Amino acid sequence: MAAADRSAAALGIPTLGLMERAGAAVADAVIARFRRQDVTVLCGPGKNGGDGFVAARLLRDRGWSVRVALAGERDALKGDCATNASRWGDAVLNADASVLDGAPIVIDALFGAGLSRDIDGAVARLIEALNASGLPVIAVDVPSGLDGATGAVRGIAVKADVTVTFVRKKPGHLILPGRELCGELVLADIGMPDAAFATLGANAWENDPALWQLPPADPAGHKYGRGHCVVVSGGALATGATRLAAFAALRSGSGLVSLAGAQDALMIHAAHVTSIMLKEADSPEALEALLEDRRLNAVVYGPGAGRGEAVRGRVLALLRTGASIVLDADAMTAFADDPEALFQAIASLPDRVVVLTPHEGEFARLFGKMTGDKVTRAREAARRASAIVILKGSDTVVAAPDGRAAINATAPAWLGTAGAGDVLAGMVASLLGQGMPGWEAAAAAVWIHGTAAQAFGGPGMISEDLPGLIPAVLKGLG
Repeated sequence: MAAADRSAAALGIPTLGLMERAGAAVADAVIARFRRQDVTVLCGPGKNGGDGFVAARLLRDRGWSVRVALAGERDALKGDCATNASRWGDAVLNADASVLDGAPIVIDALFGAGLSRDIDGAVARLIEALNASGLPVIAVDVPSGLDGATGAVRGIAVKADVTVTFVRKKPGHLILPGRELCGELVLADIGMPDAAFATLGANAWENDPALWQLPPADPAGHKYGRGHCVVVSGGALATGATRLAAFAALRSGSGLVSLAGAQDALMIHAAHVTSIMLKEADSPEALEALLEDRRLNAVVYGPGAGRGEAVRGRVLALLRTGASIVLDADAMTAFADDPEALFQAIASLPDRVVVLTPHEGEFARLFGKMTGDKVTRAREAARRASAIVILKGSDTVVAAPDGRAAINATAPAWLGTAGAGDVLAGMVASLLGQGMPGWEAAAAAVWIHGTAAQAFGGPGMISEDLPGLIPAVLKGLG
């Protein structure tokens, strides 16, 4: 967005007009949510403060009682912010905790998404007082103190009830803890031309169905044309996780799904499944032989796999087959002491898709200590592993080796339940088997997974509920 602002100015778009429309969007958000009453606008010395001065003027012009407090010296203001401070015309107070007294509504226009340092001193004390006050807060662009690029808090940050941002969301609106600080997020169109984005080469998106297309249903097709997903079973006492993955794969559209494993594990599966097939194949050699049938084109391994050298052997055998593979849980942890062995095996067949699905703990075990925000770390991991990486969490990031990243915001809090990741692994493999490209299949599965959990409606959901919720989400996308 910073680059787009510069591009718009170079195209001759009046930046003062963009600021006027941004401030108008903030004023409109206040009017739409509150009855007419006193408002205090906290302005900073930059463009964010300029938006605040516009909002203050427009609210005043519509009959609201408004006062403005400035963090800094009025004489030091520059550019469009100085112009709009002049247009405000009325008194400007010093931005300290005292301005919150008798202020039923506060507009936070102190600092925007491009904050370059931690907030400290008097402004930090003001934000601390604001957060403690319980007053409703409408933030301009981002809550002050939130890093728009990373979602991190720079020293201290405002906790807003509503955040009004402009033209495009920023990563910080979606990545935790930023998403929780924003409250309700309003995206306003302020007339930024599409030409301002034409040469910027953006490669990060909010995960959304516009990024991917599910495989179309072919009326003349048959089950073998919709992929055959193989889920490698855990041992006899660890079969549940793989059944979750298998049911999810079938509900996600796979034409056929098989559970493969040792006979004692398959006997337990046999008491639970009907439309899912069972194939005895436990050793690395048996799994390779099974996948010589190229119709078995997508594999899940890791849920309930256990630990030890046998797990490594099965992973390496699966990676020699050329099938699309989703490696989850234990299948990644098995390489914690030698991740390069896994990465080299993945890279040995560059045309084959591999998806890794770590949560933060598994990510640290496989990739070591990485610095940077969640998107940066996921991208670097995908590059190192030559694989699609789904870095899971309430703000899951899906990254590809070429740098593309999607940030997901559909996951409700109750999705954090045992087995939910096993369901996701099966969904990803199902979409791969149906012919979706790797990054798109991973992003689609993550979005559908979260949306299915939303459909449950609240706490009490268990992972067994998820597969049955998938078809309605798929129907909604059709």
